[in-house]
Amino acid sequence: QVQLVESGGGLVQAGGSLRLSCAASGRTFSIYLMGWFRQAPGKEREFVAAISSSGDRTSYADSVKGRFTISRDNAKSTVYLQMNSLKPEDTAAYYCAAGPPFRPVTPNDSEYYYWGQGTQVTVSS
Repeated sequence: QVQLVESGGGLVQAGGSLRLSCAASGRTFSIYLMGWFRQAPGKEREFVAAISSSGDRTSYADSVKGRFTISRDNAKSTVYLQMNSLKPEDTAAYYCAAGPPFRPVTPNDSEYYYWGQGTQVTVSS
């Protein structure tokens, strides 16, 4: 079992930045594929970014590529999402998730089986 707790959300003006953190506890964090997803009101959950267990592979949704950066610190059992040049359309609840050990990065949320409770990001125009 892995417990995930997100933090770092908040209200920011368009063009601003936020860094989300997701702290993991439980089983060995370093073996898990990690991802960030988001869900806006009235919309389906969507993939944002993913990072392999070692951190050498990353994947991004086209909508955030070049603006967001996912990273991880396995010594701290934490995954991060640095979000720059934020837009109002980035407003959503952001969730981190843990996927299969040592698997390639994937945007498919059905492959992730541990989820955090989410942190709200609101970008004002």
